[in-house]
Formats: sequence, C-alpha cells, structure tokens
Amino acid sequence: MNSDPSARPGMVIRPIAEAEWPAWLFVDEEAFSDDNTPARAEGFRSVMEFDRSLGAYDGDQLVGVTAGLTFTMTVPGGPKPVCGVTAVAVLPSHRRRGVLSSLMRRQLTGLHEDGEPVAALYASEAAIYGRYGYGRATDNLTFTIPTRGTGFAPHAPSDPALRLRVVRPAAKARGDLEKVFDAVRLTRPGLYARNVAKWDLVMADDPDYRRGASAFRCVIAEDDTGPRGYALFRVKSGFTGHDLPDGELRIFDLFGLDPAAYALLWRHVLDRDLCSRVYAANRPVDDPIMHLLAEPRLLTAGHLDEMWVRVVDVDRALTARAYAAPVDVVLDVRDAVCPWNEGRWRLSADTTGATCARTEDPADVELPVSVLGAAYLGGRTLGSYEAAGLVRERRPGALRALSAAMAWDVAPWGGLIF
Repeated sequence: MNSDPSARPGMVIRPIAEAEWPAWLFVDEEAFSDDNTPARAEGFRSVMEFDRSLGAYDGDQLVGVTAGLTFTMTVPGGPKPVCGVTAVAVLPSHRRRGVLSSLMRRQLTGLHEDGEPVAALYASEAAIYGRYGYGRATDNLTFTIPTRGTGFAPHAPSDPALRLRVVRPAAKARGDLEKVFDAVRLTRPGLYARNVAKWDLVMADDPDYRRGASAFRCVIAEDDTGPRGYALFRVKSGFTGHDLPDGELRIFDLFGLDPAAYALLWRHVLDRDLCSRVYAANRPVDDPIMHLLAEPRLLTAGHLDEMWVRVVDVDRALTARAYAAPVDVVLDVRDAVCPWNEGRWRLSADTTGATCARTEDPADVELPVSVLGAAYLGGRTLGSYEAAGLVRERRPGALRALSAAMAWDVAPWGGLIF
C-alpha cells in the first residue's frame, strides 16, 4: 500500500483498484454535482489508468480522488511525455480538511519518483491549482460568429485541387480524422496524442453531450493525395417567431494541414444553410480565422484560461524542451510543495539544446515554480509577472533573455479537455 506521510491522521492515500470504480464514480459525481449516464460512466472508465489513480480513504470510505493519464504532448521542440492530471475531486462532506492537498502532494511526489518531469491539467476553478505550483500555461478563445457578412479577405488562400466530402455517420471518417490530427498536433505546443480510448470516447458521440443539437456532422477537405483537414461539428436547428432560420453550428474540432484546407473548412461551416451563427468554443488565441475574415469584428470572442502546467522536476523539465534564443541565467526557484526544486539552477540553452544544473552562483532571476509552468509551453512572456510582483530580476536583462528564449510560435493550446 502506498500512503502519504503528510496526509492527516486516519487518512490513507493509495491507488484504487478497478473493482472500486463505483466508489470512485460516486466521489466524482458528488464533487461535480453531476449524474453520469451508464454510457458516460463507461466512457470515463475506459480512459482511466487505475495504476496511476489515487484515492484518499477516511477509514474505509473513499473521500477524494485524482488520476494521471499517460500522454505524449507537443512542447517547444517536439512531443514529450507529460502526465495529464484529471478527475480531481473531494466529497463535499470532507472539504477544508486537507484531502486535496494530500492528494496533490502525493501525486507530485510519485511523478518525481517515477521520473515524469511535467504535469498538466484543466482546472474546474482557476483559483485552485496555483497553490500546488501549477501555472496558467494556455488560454483559449470562444467565438460566437453571425454568419451574415462573413466574407473572406482577398488574401484568403485557396486551392482548386481541394474538394469537400461529407461523411455520415462521422465515425466512418475516423481514420482520416486521426491522420490529420496526428500531423497537426506536432505543430502546436499543448496538443496531445489521442489514444484509442480517447478517440473511442470522442467518436461515441454520446447524446448526453449534444445539449439539444444534432449528432456529429463531419466534413473532410481532401485532394487526390488524401485528407488535408476536417471539421467535426453539431447543428442545433431553430427558427425565429417569423419562421426565419436561426440554427447554430457548434464546432468541436476544425484542423487543416495547410492554409487552403483550413480556409475551405471555415468557409463551409460559415456557409452552412439554415444557420445564423457559428459557435466555436475552445479555439487557440492565435486562430487564423482572425486574419481570414474581411470584417474581423464579427468574431465576438470570450477569453479564458485553458491548460495549467506543473514543472515537477526543474532540471529535467527545462532540458526536455527547446529554446528560441540563447540564454544563460541562474534561476532561484521557490517551490513549497516540491522541495527538491527549491534553490538555484543554472539554465544554459540555445537553439541546439539545453543544460540545467544546481549552482551556488548568485541568482539572476527569482521566481516561483508556477511561473516556470506558465511559460513552459512558450505562450507567456515574463515581464508581466515581474510587474505583478511574482518575479524579481537580480541581473539587468536576465528576465528579458529568459522570456525570449522560452517563447514559442505558434501559441500553445490543448484543444480538448482530458
């Protein structure tokens, strides 16, 4: 049995067995005030890795849970192993008793012992995970776009070799979708490989997730060489009181391997008959649609945090990624949760590689580990953290050099909650 010595007296933390799944589901549903249909519960169970789960037991009662998923995620420089943290939940009867803190500490200690240097999660509430060293690493935009007047600018790319193919049911196109996604994910930090179980869960198209809309619709952009992009979406039909079409098209996935395929797919969803608006949740902050529309003010957008990243091991995490510019800087890292990170580290990097090791040299930059997590995928400049009092520069110019080295183009984005 694996237990956490920091857990409060009488509480044991250990992995759960698959036979304990009903108790796990009970905790999750109570914490999130949710009721899973049998199909949703089975889909949830199918992606679980029980040997990477943790349960907090108050006596014989399971009162808190969390899980880790084995991911290959694109970071600056290419795909790397990352632990996807999910299903973090505590029974309402056991809040404010240290259950969550004990689970988080035990999970991070386990990742450190197993040599996994980076973790990532989607937060149900943004105020929670900074306490455990996670940093806000990616953001997203949600567009609500009226379809009238959405003509493209003259520079919008096109390719006469491209054609569209409508596939129904969408699951019949799964092979093409996987092929496109696996190519696209290597181009953007934050995108992670969807394993068989994850694709099964997506393509099951559970009616409980439709919220009054249709089953998935699928359109493939292709030429004679094969698929070059796809759009996966739902349509919620509707009419005004005067019987005018008022449908809403809701994008789930839209990916293109090249600008022409991407533009053609957006043109299709914007031109869909009987739809007066397109709702596109969770899009990247640098989505090219902002440059395609002749009138970009039609992109009414909401901005939200997306994925949070935790640097579990400073040296291994910082040497695993690539850098956009040379940097040689001593970091004084503060980490109250993972004491093995506390102290000074020299990061020396250029576009060919990086080293990071303990040092006794004076610090150039002082910062909390959460800021390293926020910057890890390349989507954060560091000057604003200094202005907010989170970072202190000890050597003039060191913070700007570190920020330039860690920056990356394109913007990071996870794309799909795990």
